[in-house]
Amino acid sequence: MANRSTTADRRARIEEMRRAEQARERRNRILTIGVSAIVVLGLVGFGGWVINKENNKQEQQEAAAKAPIKDEKSWDAKKLGRNHVKTAVKYDMTPPVGGDHNPVWQNCNGDVYDKPVQDVNAVHSLEHGAVWVTYNKKAAAGDLDKLKAKVKKTPYSLMSPVDNQSGAIMLSAWGKQVTVDGADDPRVDAFFTKYVAGPQTPEPGAACTGGVGADGLGGTPMEQGQ
Repeated sequence: MANRSTTADRRARIEEMRRAEQARERRNRILTIGVSAIVVLGLVGFGGWVINKENNKQEQQEAAAKAPIKDEKSWDAKKLGRNHVKTAVKYDMTPPVGGDHNPVWQNCNGDVYDKPVQDVNAVHSLEHGAVWVTYNKKAAAGDLDKLKAKVKKTPYSLMSPVDNQSGAIMLSAWGKQVTVDGADDPRVDAFFTKYVAGPQTPEPGAACTGGVGADGLGGTPMEQGQ
């Protein structure tokens, strides 16, 4: 009788342990499912937030591209010469925003020049869709550092000093120009958004590399109309 009782007790304990283990497994499964659901919901929510943020950014850029820029000056693009010449050109504005120009463009793939570049080469860059950031000695060093960083990460842009310009910092595109108060002026981003390879570009898709470099050398002259 004692052996039967011991056996029954052992079986009871084993059954109790089995039930406890099954209960533990159920709790773990529920916990795993719950955590997984939270992770999935989190990822979905984060993904939605990212998409929404990108959509908002896109909408803001589109709005900026359509909105007028305060105090921006415009010239009739049809009246700006586009002939390729190898002689000096006298422009009606400083810096020039268009007109006849050298057959070779200034490199404008986010290029920053510490010395002045030739107007006739830079104008060709504008024809390709570049935004040209220029400054004189009145510009603050902090503003120049920020603008240089912006230009360096922006294809179809270039930056150089123009000592005899009227404003401390000016931005030019083909037929467009604005003087800004500094690097943090909201018109800087607006001008870049609107005109970097923008609709004003006479030759969309044309290169901003393979032209004249900082040493004033390089480049192969383009045929007229290129």
